[in-house]
Order: sequence, then structure tokens, then C-alpha cells
Amino acid sequence: MASRINRAIELLAQDQAIYYVGAHSGHVLTRAQGREDAGTWADYINIGMEHGAFDMAGLEEYLRGMVEAGPTRSGHRTPTIIVEAPVNGTDIANVRYNAWQFRQILGRGAHGVLLCQAETPGAVRAFVESCRYPHHLKGVDPYLPSPVERMRGEGSAHRNGADAGEAKPLGLGTRGRGSESSAAPIWGVSEPEYRELCDPWPLSQRGELLLGVKLESPEGIARCEEILSVPGIGFAELGPGDLSLALGYREMPRGPYPPEMQEARDKVFAACRQHGVAFLETGAPETIAQKLDEGVRVIAGHREETARIGRAHQKRTLPA
Repeated sequence: MASRINRAIELLAQDQAIYYVGAHSGHVLTRAQGREDAGTWADYINIGMEHGAFDMAGLEEYLRGMVEAGPTRSGHRTPTIIVEAPVNGTDIANVRYNAWQFRQILGRGAHGVLLCQAETPGAVRAFVESCRYPHHLKGVDPYLPSPVERMRGEGSAHRNGADAGEAKPLGLGTRGRGSESSAAPIWGVSEPEYRELCDPWPLSQRGELLLGVKLESPEGIARCEEILSVPGIGFAELGPGDLSLALGYREMPRGPYPPEMQEARDKVFAACRQHGVAFLETGAPETIAQKLDEGVRVIAGHREETARIGRAHQKRTLPA
């Protein structure tokens, strides 16, 4: 049965694929819907707030309904809930000015956040930092001034000019204390436990927070190796819809991709493998075995039959 809070992380840590449902254009966020979705066949539910409503009151009610109806058949308190944030990861300033979105999402008790249109490593570092408490130091620049030095005005906790391409360690987390009273009961832990466990996996092996990025613009594809080298990212995907639109396609091409989109897909997948980041892609009953053998580990497609075949192919033992 369950050994972690976050079912998606538990499975990825075993090299098992995870299967999700949930549209990019929003979700019904009511207590009743949460109770119904608690029994989903999927490993996680994507809540699409990039194009759907940014409904924090609804998200809180939805998660409370899930807790009321739980646990899941796998023994987890709830299925994993990952929210697509409205902000785009085009640059550092855009992410930092909108970091309140991540704090609000995590404060409701969500288990992960997806940053769309990631285009620079600096923006992705700012995303990870915005989701972390400052007492978590794994991956943080060891040469940053100490808190006492900063208190005395002897330095800054943030790097400047940070959209530069070279690999850089993280700055300090910027998430503040205060939302544990609403998030910890969803996770089923105390407030101090929540502050320790809400850190990105696999950067922290004890972490129960799953952060992802979507690479869906030519600029994001061009810098995907640098972006995916940022510590704290657990999964990534090629965004074929927006990328194909940027490339001039009025309708999104579906397999086989045209050459330039296949090039982009292969580049992102290779960068995921290089940096130990799970790759997200659509699967179907007729293609899932090949996708799994190739190494795809986060499966879109929203079909229970795909998950049934894929789980059997990998000889998964954790109940769905």
C-alpha cells in the first residue's frame, strides 16, 4: 500500500509510468466533484488553470471533498492533484511577479504545479524557488550570504541577471509561512511535517511536491537542455498545440509529426533523459507499450484502457 503522500512520486520513484486525466480548460471544482473524483482510475488529476478559471475557493472545496471520500484504492489520502498555473515561464520577472499564484495553489493543498511556456532557465529557477520554503537548502547556492549577513545588509539572497544560460544553483526559497493550516490537513500531516515534506522531488528524496514544465515555444525548445538542468523539476512535456501554432500550423499535426516537430520532440525527450526528468506524452492502447519501452513515464490521453494495458506491461503492483 501507500508509502508516500504523493502517489505520482511514489510511482515515478519506482520507474513506473503515471496516467492522468484533466483538461487544460478547467475542471469542475466542487466538494461533490472531489468526492466523485477520489475514486478515479488515474494516478493524478490535472487542473487546467492556464485557460480555466483561477478558482482557489473551488480548489479548496474540491480537495476537501476528496479527503472526505478517501482513501484511494492504493491507500493514498487522495489522488495526486497538479495545477497548471496561469503565468507563463517566459522570463524571470514574469514568474517572480506572479509567484503569488504558486503560493495560493500550494496553500490549498495541491501536490504539484505545472509551469506552461517555459522559455528560460532563469524563469524556471524562479518557479522552483517560489514553491520552496527558505529553510530547504538542497541545491541552493552555498555562496549566498547567510540570513544574518543579509539582515545586516551585507548581501542579497537572489542572483541577478539570472536568465543567462550557464548552469546555476538555486537561490533561496521564497514561499512564506502561513498556508500550512489549510494545506497540511489535505495531506494528512501536521503543519511542521508539511513544511518539511513540501519540497520538490527528486531534488529532495523526501519531497512530496512534483513540479513540471511545458516546453511549447520555439524559444523553449531551443533552451530545453538548460531549462531541464534546473534542480527541482520532476517532469516535462513538449506542448505540441502551441508549438505547432507558432510554427504556422492552423491545426495541430498528430502522429507522425512533421520533421521540425519531431526534431523538437526528440530534443526535449533527450534533455529529459540527460537530466533525469520524466517525459510526458500522449499514449493510446495501441501505442502505450512502445511509449513505455522508449522511456515515456507520464501519460496523457485520458483513457482508462491505456492505463490498464500500460500497467500490465510494466507489471505494476500498486493498485490503481
